[in-house]
Amino acid sequence: YLDYLPEFEIVTQREILDEGWARIRITGSEFPDAFSEADPATMRRVQSVRAQKLRFVTQAVMADAVPWCVAAVPTPAWAKKVFPALSADEGVAQLWQHILHTVRADQADPIAAWQAHDARLNGVVQFMARNQIRAVRFVDEALADDGNPVTDLTVGLTDTPNWVAASASTPQGVRFLPNMPTEEVFTTPHRLRVNGYARTSKPGFPLEREIRDAYFKFVDGEVVNFNAKVGQDTLQQFFEIKGTKFLGEIALVDVRSPINQSGLTFFDTLFDENAVCHMAFGTAYPTGVQGAEAMSEDEQLAYGINKSDAHEDLMIGTPTTRVTGICADGREVLVMQSGQFVAEVNGD
Repeated sequence: YLDYLPEFEIVTQREILDEGWARIRITGSEFPDAFSEADPATMRRVQSVRAQKLRFVTQAVMADAVPWCVAAVPTPAWAKKVFPALSADEGVAQLWQHILHTVRADQADPIAAWQAHDARLNGVVQFMARNQIRAVRFVDEALADDGNPVTDLTVGLTDTPNWVAASASTPQGVRFLPNMPTEEVFTTPHRLRVNGYARTSKPGFPLEREIRDAYFKFVDGEVVNFNAKVGQDTLQQFFEIKGTKFLGEIALVDVRSPINQSGLTFFDTLFDENAVCHMAFGTAYPTGVQGAEAMSEDEQLAYGINKSDAHEDLMIGTPTTRVTGICADGREVLVMQSGQFVAEVNGD
């Protein structure tokens, strides 16, 4: 039964995609700890089967073939997870306040606020393109227990990177916001051009199970060593999925984001990934590479675009993170200092 997915679900998803429906996915778990004691090997098997059988959906969404959006609605169980000291009703009310604030629905003109936010993030996109950034180096200037910087990771990009932020567009020119909230500016790394190490700064949830305080060492793109104070067995199973030892995304997020400023861990990737800089293991967004839409899957892989049956975001940004961009001509430009975009990047 672990290898089974009802045919009606596959057929339904195919029909929705073929007819070009806009897709809205509502997040907000009713049972946030349901899989906390589950066997990670079983979770890997179930996730892989679903990913393989619904791969055509994932590919279309990640290529922006149809308009799509992920948004959140609080549930009592989720609110209790975020606010354990509050009653369920109080927690739901608090969570609603935070959600409405992070999606700018509490402002006088939310649409204008989103347009301004979109323009601001795309100003960073323009800076990265104008300077022909071909690699980004993350150095967390705080020291780990071993006396070395918490993170020192250089992420090389493809030869034709495309930075993406906030709004997206279908091939027919329909503009949409894939995530609400969204604070990230991201691109697709070259799967073989990542070197160094990074430590997570917030919890992550691969295979629906929590990991904390994880460390990853990369050599020529591949994770060659890893450990986690919480969830080591989960990481071991996650990395059994083909392609997950390589990165499919690298994202810049200013620590002044409203999500990070809330001081909360939301235990939901939609929010936590938009708090600070993050990296994603597994399959890559082809939109992060110019011209990728004209390539076959084999050509994309050969060009450095990672492929996998998983995509998992893990946060690495902190208030002591510095990000340097390495340009095509060898120049280095400062992109972030103390976890914040510098004035030149913001266009200030």
